[in-house]
Amino acid sequence: MGKTTKLTVRAFALVLAAGAAGARADAVTDWDLTSGAIIADSRLGTPPAIRVTALVHTAVYEAVNAVTGRHPAGLLPAGRAAGASVDAAVAAAHRATLKRLLPAQQAAIEAAYQAALSKIADGPARDAGVAAGEGAADAVLALRADDGAGAPHAYRPHTTAGAYVPTATPAVPQWQQRKPWLMASPGQFRPGPPPALDSDAWARDYDEVRALGGRVSARRTPEQTGIARFWEYSLPPIYHGVVRSVASLPGREITRNARLYAAVTQAMDDAMIGVFDAKYRYNFWRPVTAIRNGDLDGHDATERDASWVPLIDVPMHPEYPGAHSILASVVGTVLRAEIGASPMPVLRTTSPTANGTSRSWGSVEEFVREVSDARVYEGVHFRTSTEVGMAMGRRIGELAASRHLRATHASE
Repeated sequence: MGKTTKLTVRAFALVLAAGAAGARADAVTDWDLTSGAIIADSRLGTPPAIRVTALVHTAVYEAVNAVTGRHPAGLLPAGRAAGASVDAAVAAAHRATLKRLLPAQQAAIEAAYQAALSKIADGPARDAGVAAGEGAADAVLALRADDGAGAPHAYRPHTTAGAYVPTATPAVPQWQQRKPWLMASPGQFRPGPPPALDSDAWARDYDEVRALGGRVSARRTPEQTGIARFWEYSLPPIYHGVVRSVASLPGREITRNARLYAAVTQAMDDAMIGVFDAKYRYNFWRPVTAIRNGDLDGHDATERDASWVPLIDVPMHPEYPGAHSILASVVGTVLRAEIGASPMPVLRTTSPTANGTSRSWGSVEEFVREVSDARVYEGVHFRTSTEVGMAMGRRIGELAASRHLRATHASE
């Protein structure tokens, strides 16, 4: 979906913290910065990184609710660990899940855990919180042990006998076999096919990305180039910064924040399952392939450009639908449901691919639209793909809100 950058855990955490909406909200938001940095430093690709964050934040929510008892019981009895340290529960849930999922990052995980525990008074409350966090992590990891992420894939390159094709393996072709958190199946929201190559929509999409998305473009403005560079980054922390805009609002209770992150991350993981199901179903070509072969699509209005290259490196998976678009739409839909009738705060986040600068948006719609526009400016997606991704994201986000938020709002 996008490239990672060579930032250390500490440096990345500082970049993200600089864009946080508040200096400190609670242990959930603080640990999200820490675990996001550790995950980024692990060099996981975007879909596996999103899976890790969903497992982590689901465990955190279960641990927190086991202490506070604010919401109905999930995997653990609500309020089972009443009187325990909620901060210790959050720290232990992060440590236990991350150490199992990212064993190569054990030193960084342990250092963060010990730093967090040193701020909590030793005693029965801390011990009970640690037990709650570890119990929640064990329960979530057991529940998702057979989610299909480690399944062998049988991706078959399209070729003819004897003909060379690039040999890099596309990203996560096995994701379409995974067990969703929320959806009934990976294909529950599978869209129809991309535009036919003899259609007006195809010619429109082709001409737009050819004009705006090339490495050299007379039409793309400096502002659009900046947006493209900002959203070249795709790992979870760039989206979690937007979530933090809501989670850091004054007066937020920690169980509600833990639930929000669990809902967002499960929806993001399902979005990756759904979008890769569609991507490998349709196997649609990227703009760089289409534009360099514009004389082969059968459409008189698509002019071939033999040397056209996109602004950014092309992700290693099929084009349709847009993964960034579905992620932005999922996040925006869940945040809108969480805020309800209250005014939406200014949404903001930071991006390592934009030198740690921040951007902000006055509405969910503005945020989601910018992310989708960016993929056209970058030269890696056609317009229809972004629109279809946004529509898929809304449906998955609504499913997450119905499952996690609306069912518990009444108890608050």
